[in-house]
Amino acid sequence: MAHVPLSSLTSREQLRAGRLPRRLTQLAVGLTLYGASMAMMIRSRLGLDPWDVLHYGLAERLPLTFGRVTMVVGALVLLLWIPLRQWPGLGTVANVVVIGLATDASLALLPDPSALSARWGLLLGGIVLNGLAGGLYIGSQLGPGPRDGLMTGLARRTGWSIRLVRTAIEVTVLSVGWLLGGVVGLGTVAYAVFIGPLVQFFLPRVTVRLVDPERDGAVVAAARSTATRPRAPATRRPGSPSHLDR
Repeated sequence: MAHVPLSSLTSREQLRAGRLPRRLTQLAVGLTLYGASMAMMIRSRLGLDPWDVLHYGLAERLPLTFGRVTMVVGALVLLLWIPLRQWPGLGTVANVVVIGLATDASLALLPDPSALSARWGLLLGGIVLNGLAGGLYIGSQLGPGPRDGLMTGLARRTGWSIRLVRTAIEVTVLSVGWLLGGVVGLGTVAYAVFIGPLVQFFLPRVTVRLVDPERDGAVVAAARSTATRPRAPATRRPGSPSHLDR
C-alpha cells in the first residue's frame, strides 16, 4: 500500500487541491461517525477521553445537551487560534458543528445498557470507530479540528514538542472535567492507550491523494506540447520511392 502524505495547505489551497466531492463526502462521513463513537463511549459509562470528560462535566452543570456543549467548546477553542495566527479550513468549521449534532442524534438512538458486557462492547467499539472516524476526517485534508489545531499552533509558537503540548492540554482539560463531574474510568485509560495506534493504522489507508499542481501540471503541459508539436518531415532514403517519382 502506497503511503499518501498529509499536505500542509492554506484554507484556499485545501479547496483547490482537487477531488473535492470525494473529500467532502469523506469529511462528512468521518465527522458523523466521530459523533457516533463519542455517544457509544458515553453510553458505556466506563470513562471518556479527556476532552469529553470536560464536555460531560460542563453538560452536567449547564442547560445544554452534550452535543451542544461540544459545539460551544469547539467554537471557544477556535477563538484561541486568533492569537496563534492560524486560519481554519472548511473541515475545521464543520468539525465544530457536525460532531455535536451527530453526538446528540446518536445518544437519542442508542440504548443505555446495564449489562457490563454490553457496556464494554460499546466502549471498545466506540474507540475503534473513533480511530477510523478520526482517520477519515483528517485524511480528507480539509483542515484539522479546533482542538488539534490548538495543539499544533501552540507547539509552533512555543517551540515545545507536540507530545509535551498535547499532554499539557489533555491533563488540564481532564482535571477540570473531572472536578466538574466528568466520567473518568478504565475507558479513559483504554482510549489513551489505543487511539494513537488506531489512527496510525487507519489514516494512511483513507488519506486522499491531492493534486500536485507542479507535478501534474508539468505532466499535462508536456503531454500537450508533445501532441501539438509539428512533426519533422520524413527524410527519404536514397533509392526509396516518393510521390514525386510517380
